[in-house]
Amino acid sequence: MGTARALRGLAGSCHPGPTLAVTVLVTVLAVASGRDAAGCVLVFAAVLTGQLSIGWCNDAVDAGRDTAAGRTDKPVVAGVVSATAVRDAAVVALALCVPLSLASGVVAGLAHLVGVVAAWAYDLGVKATRLSWLPYAVGFGALPAFVTLGLPGGPWPSWWVVLAAALLGVGAHLANVLPDIASDLAAGVRGWPQRLGRARVSALVPLPLLAATALLAFGSYGATPAAWVALAAAGATTAAGLTAGLPAAGRWPKAPFVAAIAVAGIDVALLVANGARLTA
Repeated sequence: MGTARALRGLAGSCHPGPTLAVTVLVTVLAVASGRDAAGCVLVFAAVLTGQLSIGWCNDAVDAGRDTAAGRTDKPVVAGVVSATAVRDAAVVALALCVPLSLASGVVAGLAHLVGVVAAWAYDLGVKATRLSWLPYAVGFGALPAFVTLGLPGGPWPSWWVVLAAALLGVGAHLANVLPDIASDLAAGVRGWPQRLGRARVSALVPLPLLAATALLAFGSYGATPAAWVALAAAGATTAAGLTAGLPAAGRWPKAPFVAAIAVAGIDVALLVANGARLTA
C-alpha cells in the first residue's frame, strides 16, 4: 500500500498534464517529419524521461516553498510522497534521458539535452531572475532540432520552426506563471512575469502564442484559408484560457497554461495537415 501511495505521489508530482502533452506533441512532430517507427519510439522515450525529470525536479526544489504556502494540491505537501523520493526520481529520469536522447544521434541528442538542462536551470533558480523566460525559449526551441537532426543526414530544422517553438515556450512560461504571481512575489520569487505584474502579463500572453501560429501558418504556406483558420483558433483558445483563468469564483487558475499547450497542439496539427517540411 505504501508503494502504491508513493507511486501515485510521483505520478502527481511530475506535472502529468504538461509532461504528457509535450511528449505526445513532439512524438507527433517526429512522425510528421518522417522519422521511422524506431526513431519515433526513441523520441517518445527521450522526451518523456526528460519531461518527467523536469517536473520532479520542480516539485523537489519547491517543496519547502509549497509547504510554507500550504499547497496541499502538491503530493509532497499532502504527505503522499517525500521530497527525497521526488528528487531521486528526477535524477533517475535524467540519467535515463541521456542515453535515450543520444540514441537518436549525438548532435540530435545533445540538442535535446541542452533543452532539458535549460529546464533544470529554470527549476534550480533561473525562474527567480529576469531571465526566467530564457529556459522556456531554449527548451521548446530545441525540440524541433531534436526531431530533425535524428533524420538521415541530420538536417537542421528551418529557422521559422525553431523560432515558433521558442515563442510557444515564452507564451507557455507567461501563462504558467500568471495565476501564481501574487503568491510568488510573497515568497520572494521575482522572475520576469512577476516583475511585470498580472495585468501586463495577461495582456502579453497572447502575443508570443499568436506570433508562433502566424509564423508557422503564413511563413510556410502563405495566406491560405487553413492559415487563417489556425490563427483564429489560436486566438480564440488563448482568449478562452485567459477568461477562464480570471480570479473569480469557480474559475480555473491553470486555464491560461492549458490554453497555451492547446495552441501548441493547433500549431502541430497545422504542420501535420499541411505536410510542412521542418528542415531548411
